[in-house]
This record gives sequence, C-alpha cells and structure tokens, in this order.
Amino acid sequence: MLSYRSKPHCGGQGIYIRHLSRELVRLGHEVEVFSGQPYPELDEGVRLTKVPSLDLYREPDPFRIPKPKEFRDLIDVEEFLTMCTAGFPEPKTFSSRISRLFEERAADFDIAHDNQVLGTGIMDLEDYGLPVIATIHHPITVDREIDLATAPTLRKKMSLRRWYGFLRMQGKVARRVRMVLTPSESSRRDIARDFGVDPARMRTILLGVDDVFAPPTEPRVPGRILAMASADAPMKGIATLLEAFAKLRTERDVSLVLVTRPEPGGRTEQLIDRLGIAEHVTFVNGVSDDELVKVMGSAEIACVPSLYEGFSLPTAELMACATPLVVSRAGAIPEVVGADGECADLVTPGDVGELEQALAALLDDPARRERMGQAGRRRVQELFSWRAVAEATAAAYEETIADFRREQEENHRADR
Repeated sequence: MLSYRSKPHCGGQGIYIRHLSRELVRLGHEVEVFSGQPYPELDEGVRLTKVPSLDLYREPDPFRIPKPKEFRDLIDVEEFLTMCTAGFPEPKTFSSRISRLFEERAADFDIAHDNQVLGTGIMDLEDYGLPVIATIHHPITVDREIDLATAPTLRKKMSLRRWYGFLRMQGKVARRVRMVLTPSESSRRDIARDFGVDPARMRTILLGVDDVFAPPTEPRVPGRILAMASADAPMKGIATLLEAFAKLRTERDVSLVLVTRPEPGGRTEQLIDRLGIAEHVTFVNGVSDDELVKVMGSAEIACVPSLYEGFSLPTAELMACATPLVVSRAGAIPEVVGADGECADLVTPGDVGELEQALAALLDDPARRERMGQAGRRRVQELFSWRAVAEATAAAYEETIADFRREQEENHRADR
C-alpha cells in the first residue's frame, strides 16, 4: 500500500490506510505500507516502510527552508524547487522514490495499492512486473474549483492554479491504472467526469467505521455543537457554520467545538474574531482516538457543513457515536446519512440561514435528537464495516492480479 502522506487522526488517507491494512492482515494477507511523512499509525502485523520526503509542510513550520545537509538527491531538489514556485510536489516526488525503491522490491509483492498518489513513478511498477490498483477518495479537481471560486484576488487565483498543477499528472495516471476503487457513487461520477476514467474500471466500496466509535457513557454538554474538518479549507464549509453559530449565539447559550488545526492568522481565526465569538469556540486537535470519541460524544449536535465530500468518514463516525447531525446536501454526504432524514437533517451547502434554522430546531427537540442518534448508530452498524471493506478490496486485488497475469501470458505467447 502506497500513501504519500498518512496523517493518523484526521483526513481520510491515514485512517483508510490503518484500518484497511489491519483488516487485510486479519483476512490472512501480508501487507506492507510505504508512506511519506506524516507516517501512519499501524496495527500489529502490518509492516511500515518509511519513504521520507523533505517534509516541507510539516507542523508547525509549513513551507520551511531545508538546511543544505537535508538534501539527499535530485528528487529532494525537485521537491524543494516545486514548492518554491508555488507548486505541490509530494505526489510526484513520492512516486519517484517509490519507483526507485521497487526496482529491487517489486518481486516481493503480488499487487501495489496506490492510495491517491497518482504520481507518474507509480506506473513504473507495472514495468517491474507488479500490477497497480488505486483508491481515489475524490478527485482533487473539486477542491481546486472551490478554492478558486473563493479566492479573494487574481494573484491568489494564479497561485492556486500553480499549486494544483499536479492534477494533470493525476488524471493521466488515473486513466492508466487497472482498476480504481472509490468510496461513493458521487465520487465515481466525479472521477469519470474530471479525470476521464472509464466507469467500467471503477468499483465503489464504502468505507468502514472502527469499533472505538460508540455512544457516550457520560451526559452530553448542553448547547454544545461540534464540527470536524481535516483541513482549514473553504471546501469544509466552516465559514458557513461560524456565521450560523454567531446568529445562534444572539439568542441561545451555545458553544462550538471545532476538531481541526486552524491556520495561524488564517481565514477561520480572522472570521471568528470578526464575528466576536472567540470565547465560545474551542479547537481540538492532536488527540488520541479515545479522546476524540469522548469529544464527539460530548456534543448535543454535530454539523458537517462541507461544500463537498467524497465520502465524509467523520460523518459516519459521528453517527456511530449516536450524535444527531445537521449536514450539507453535498457530494457523498447524502449517501452516508441516507436521504430519508432519519439520521440527519440535510441543508443547502453554504446557506447560513438554513443551517441556523436547522440547528435551532434540533436544539429545541431532545426527543428527535435521541431518535436521530439511534437511527444513525443503526445505519453504521448495518453498512459501514472495515471487514467488509477489506473483503471487497481483496476481491478487487484478485481480479486485478488475474487480469495482469493473463495479459502477461498473452504478451509472452505473442513474442514467441
């Protein structure tokens, strides 16, 4: 399994790598994860091979200038120069390091599973005799369009176009891999539209929720609203929630917990200061799974205000905690919560007034909150299992390996 970054506690990539690798091992498979920084947390039986980058975006000093002694080779030089010209290098440079590593390691494996790297070097593995399958959680083209639409200046738009320059490469690689796995029908449609991948080569496999996510054993905090965002980015819709929360604060004693790490002095902090709600907003980040579950179960209501999601694993995890939800009718979120309103209230993405009204109505209806939480919990137990994800993924591996070997045999016969 190949992942250019695998942040352990937020963002889908590190969570996906950890739980899928664990369940594949439990099914009897041997799994080795190759990852750049931040490295994943993995369970017993899963091997980790670190593929270090220059870690140019690490916290708390992103866009750092490495010392000369940190440069090991030309790939490092490319990584640094791409950052200096406002590009995002990690998918490309990670794939180059993987290509170099697998010249000697390819024979150790039956298949390579690319976790949304989609770098040109990944396809070298097929030349080394190793079939490649890829998971695309959603096409990052969607992030680009939302960021461009919210960019305040022409200069910022030009910078963003440069940052997202890696997407042309990702589209080319996505069209070449033998099979694409994706977590929702929404993502499947978007990948076909934006990357031009043949839908016949895609498989939709829902994500799972770990058993650690469970209803709280302690009373929920009255008036507490919670939201989770893996990144302080416009796509997560946090600005919409903050404005709705500020309106709620004029009439109610409510508080807001944001599970995210805000960019220092960034748009979220600036908006909180402008709205005058700083003393009522708490940030949580860098906590363990157990601590995160406690936070998720402490809220009377959780909100997922995203403008788009390829799956929204936090939504499913909150449902597992029996936390009632107000969510955006965006991307794959309706697929996760169901469209009947039993597990969540769905609102128009970006509509402050509609979100405020939905939150207020749910705060005023404890019986409905209880029914909604229980319905969400049942839905997760019925649909979202990492064991089922692993079984479906292993079946996709077997299909891909068989196709690759059949193609090799046909080419061998043709050469003779």
